Amino acid sequence: MWRGRWRTAGGALVRVILVWAVSTLTMLALAGILPDFRLQSDDGDSVTRIALTAAWGAGAFGLLSALVWPLLVRALLLVPALLLGLLVFFLNGSLLLIALNLIPDGRGEVAPETAVVVAAVMSAVASATSTALAVRDDDAYRRRLHRLADRRRRRQLRSGAPGTGESPPGLVFLQLDGVGYEVLRRAAGSEAMPTVGDWLERSHRVMSWRTDWSSQTGASQLGILHGSNFDVPAFRWYEKDTGEIVVCNRPTSAAELQRRAIERTGDGGLLTLDGASRGNLFSGGADQLALVLSVSARRGRANRSRAGYFAYFSDPANAVRTALSFVAEVGREIGQSIRARIRHEVPRVGRGGLYPMIRAFATVVERDVVVAAVIGDMLAGRACVYADLVAYDEVAHHSGPHGRDTDRVLSRLDRSLALIARVAEHAPRSYRIVLLSDHGQSPGETFLGRYGLTLKDLVRAGCGLPVSRRAGGTRSGAEARAAVRAALNRPVEEGEEPDPTGGSDPVVLASGNLGLVSFPDLPGRADRAWIERTHPALLATLANHPGVGFLLVDGEVLGPGGAVARLDEPGAAERLLADFGPGAADAVRRTDSFPHVADIMVNSAFDPADGTVHAFEEQIGSHGGLGGEQGHPFLMWPTELSDPGTGLVGAEAVHEVLRRWLREADGPQVPLSAPAPAPAAVPQDQRPKSEVSGILPSVELSVQDETR
Repeated sequence: MWRGRWRTAGGALVRVILVWAVSTLTMLALAGILPDFRLQSDDGDSVTRIALTAAWGAGAFGLLSALVWPLLVRALLLVPALLLGLLVFFLNGSLLLIALNLIPDGRGEVAPETAVVVAAVMSAVASATSTALAVRDDDAYRRRLHRLADRRRRRQLRSGAPGTGESPPGLVFLQLDGVGYEVLRRAAGSEAMPTVGDWLERSHRVMSWRTDWSSQTGASQLGILHGSNFDVPAFRWYEKDTGEIVVCNRPTSAAELQRRAIERTGDGGLLTLDGASRGNLFSGGADQLALVLSVSARRGRANRSRAGYFAYFSDPANAVRTALSFVAEVGREIGQSIRARIRHEVPRVGRGGLYPMIRAFATVVERDVVVAAVIGDMLAGRACVYADLVAYDEVAHHSGPHGRDTDRVLSRLDRSLALIARVAEHAPRSYRIVLLSDHGQSPGETFLGRYGLTLKDLVRAGCGLPVSRRAGGTRSGAEARAAVRAALNRPVEEGEEPDPTGGSDPVVLASGNLGLVSFPDLPGRADRAWIERTHPALLATLANHPGVGFLLVDGEVLGPGGAVARLDEPGAAERLLADFGPGAADAVRRTDSFPHVADIMVNSAFDPADGTVHAFEEQIGSHGGLGGEQGHPFLMWPTELSDPGTGLVGAEAVHEVLRRWLREADGPQVPLSAPAPAPAAVPQDQRPKSEVSGILPSVELSVQDETR
């Protein structure tokens, strides 16, 4: 026993000495590079004297960082987000100035602006060194987690909360955005996701479930978290009663959709009792929020969605490390894009502009902050957590759902899952980890890439409206114009604008391989007779286009060659939509009942042989409509939980399963019915201190994910 303790103490001492030595060398190197930073007197010093001065300064800076920085972190939580980054580096530079003033004989001197740079570099190097050393020592890593968990247990006992033995198991729901059932099975059976593969062999089971027609995060996550996605026909749609375009990832739209769901169900959501929502579009009724879109538009103390950013980036080492990972991911994306162009890979879409930075945010920043928040939630002992990791979905849109690019993203997500599982072993209560996805992704060349024009071009051509010369010169555009000339029984020359009787131009929107066409001047929903009278060639132009699978127009499904099936005729729609799989007709019927369904719903063609679709957006991995893997996400649960049953259809059905699992722990953990629409957020200054600081220790823990 004593030998083990001496070995542990010796290992810790060696790590401290090594970190100190590396910090000293870093300070010496910076003093030699930066003109406004010196470590010697005006008369000059020997090499030994300069080295001792650097060692003194590095030691003083490290000691101040260890003792003073935890106090600064708490204060920084109250600072507005726009000032947070500047204050972090300014205060870190101030610590360096203090450390240099502690050097005897005044041998350390640095300009204030240079101090900020020196402090940032030294923090990053020290963090990387200590992490690289600690990561090789699993015992030290586990002991640190154990200390953090014990600290929370003592805090709970002091506050009168129940001890570990009295707490029922908690649930952590981790959503791997866009990962389809088949993708998960392939990755779990390969080297991409060894953690998931191990879980499936030892402790978990997995099944596929079927999405609604709108196979996208907005509809699925609203249904999963709030129990209703009624009247969400797509990712974006036009509402005639307000004249507004609703977009699921717009803060105001997300807030309104959440309000409607709560009003419809009379329930606050899945996470209303001691829940946390991390990185989601909707809150689920949780009081603990970080990166939640539906509350991000709020102003004032009631908005705590940014708390995850505060807790994570208030540590300058975390800020520098994530910034370096961000830059590396930008470089990785640029390299992968260049390689795809050199190899003439098809299909391919443009990946320039801001996209490399958008990808880096989704795969690095969002992941780091969300994982850190989840770790903090578990160490704080919260009853349920729902977190969304969006990395795969973002990359798959532009690189395709299958291939080396997405496999690397899945590998990094798997390492995050392994870290969360290790932390769960030291939490103050046991946790059951559930993995799920909101939809899959279907590959395929874009509609524009395949046919040379957009859906909007095709609709305008079918209405006899002017289109660009590029679109008009395509075969599809020429055929549409010929159909218009025949329908109007008169020529329409190039550049001439016909006189359609439909008023304003139609509003054409795209949600993956699902398109929506609305006529804004017409109150209510357009029927087939009105469309054919006003735009005689439009429906035939759309239905007979090779890139279109079927249309929905006021209770009727239109297919190629003049095929028509009424949804209220038994079996008719099932036969017309047979290629889109079982349940396609039911999904279309449900959407047809929505008040805000578009006048014309357009689903792209689907090839059952290779599972490809044609996105109406510039995405070679897409989701949003019917066809292929996009409609088959997964649900993976530990065997201690009850079987969800077979044939789960729709996000609302998944919501009911998750609620049942929450109740199975030890009595209901979510209310059977919540009386209030949306629980008001508690201002941060009224929260218990244990909640405010609950996720702070996760800052250090999340560093392990990059190097393990």
